Amino acid sequence: MMFAALPSTLLAAALATAASMATPMPAGIGLPVAEPNTVGMSATRLAAIDRVIQRGMAAGGFPGAAVVVGRKGSAVVKRGYGHLTWSDNSPYVTPDNSIYDIASLTKVVGTTTAIMVLYDQGKITLDAPVSRYLPEFSGGEKGQVTVRLLLTHRSGLPPGRDLWRVTHDPAEARRLVLSTPLAYHPGQYYEYSDLGADVLGMIVESVSGERLDQFLSEHVFEKLGMYDTFFRPSASLRDRIAPTEIAPPRGYPIRGEVHDENAYAMGGIAGHAGLFSTASDLAIFAQMMLNGGTYNGVRVVAESTVTLFTRKAAGHRALGWDTATGEYGSGQYLSDRAYGHTGYTGTSMWIDPDHDMFVILLTNRVHAARAMRPLRVISDVRADLSDAAVLAMMDNPGGPIAMPGEFRADKEIGWNDRPSRSRRSRAHAKGAKGHHKSLSSAHGAKRSHGSSGTSAHHAGKSKSSRRHH
Repeated sequence: MMFAALPSTLLAAALATAASMATPMPAGIGLPVAEPNTVGMSATRLAAIDRVIQRGMAAGGFPGAAVVVGRKGSAVVKRGYGHLTWSDNSPYVTPDNSIYDIASLTKVVGTTTAIMVLYDQGKITLDAPVSRYLPEFSGGEKGQVTVRLLLTHRSGLPPGRDLWRVTHDPAEARRLVLSTPLAYHPGQYYEYSDLGADVLGMIVESVSGERLDQFLSEHVFEKLGMYDTFFRPSASLRDRIAPTEIAPPRGYPIRGEVHDENAYAMGGIAGHAGLFSTASDLAIFAQMMLNGGTYNGVRVVAESTVTLFTRKAAGHRALGWDTATGEYGSGQYLSDRAYGHTGYTGTSMWIDPDHDMFVILLTNRVHAARAMRPLRVISDVRADLSDAAVLAMMDNPGGPIAMPGEFRADKEIGWNDRPSRSRRSRAHAKGAKGHHKSLSSAHGAKRSHGSSGTSAHHAGKSKSSRRHH
């Protein structure tokens, strides 16, 4: 059913239907479940999460969602909403059972964590040149590119390249990644790069002698009991997996294969995308990070390494991770030390050590979204989810934060409004003018910043950046 632009009475009915599809989960898999008041939170305030998710579904942003909010070692919200597809006959979403393509969360849950493990083992040095571990990564100024620069997206590599257009041979795709010329001087600019994450994944493989998926399974996921987190899921799991695009370039609807075309060209195992997981598995991972690298008596990485990799290192970026600056779905209220990441398919994870809290959202918003602007929907829902979690805390030193009259999802600004032809024409003209101004400003930024390494003028403009955020 299409919920966009419904009369208020019908919208209320649609929301009521969506509410009936919210599925609380009992304890069992993943973190223990706790009542909100036992961890200093208000159940009444947390109920805003139901409304936010349901409005995103009702507006056509995504057919279903899995949400886990954890605090002080327990899950206080652990719910599934809606279905895996738009059909009412498809399986209901549950945090324990529903598997999602987590897209760029692969960069942190997978690749960055693997680098952290090898760093702890003394096998990787952050300021070592990449060529020490990958001699094929050479030519031009590549000898100046370090592991640290890859982790902070300041290597000089471009955002990406259309590997899938020229090859579907994983070995050839890898060669193309390594041979990609730098677009900028190393350390000069911030440019969110899938290619940089891919190179990091290859470093893991070169240093460990294992394929990236095997290394992560052995050193991270199996140790944590994350048995539903993997690359290239088995065909036997198809019914549990949320589908993604229905008309992708590869020519058939995608379900159980990585959504990202370049990751698919690399064989489904890549540093920038390819992991599948459940919300319950990711909750275990987030708790491990909050615990300083341990979970259930098992240490994955050193506490000092968690601290090093999750604090700001260059601009708003930590090492591999992003930080909560009020953008990209982090909301307004997470602390200065909060860190996280988002994924193009409609996923996000934010971890806040100061509040001893994490917030996980999994959706498949790329699956035939019915909203006119699904990116606006998922962006607002992500931010509202983080805000609602923090606003539910009743044990802040200064007391609870006042609840807003409305959340972003209540306003639905830009979700489904269709501009008139005259408005579209004016917007197009204004956009073209702004585009030329932006290019001029970007060139000016290059000249003014020189090689200081502080410019972030490319952020959000590249295809890769758009896919991330």
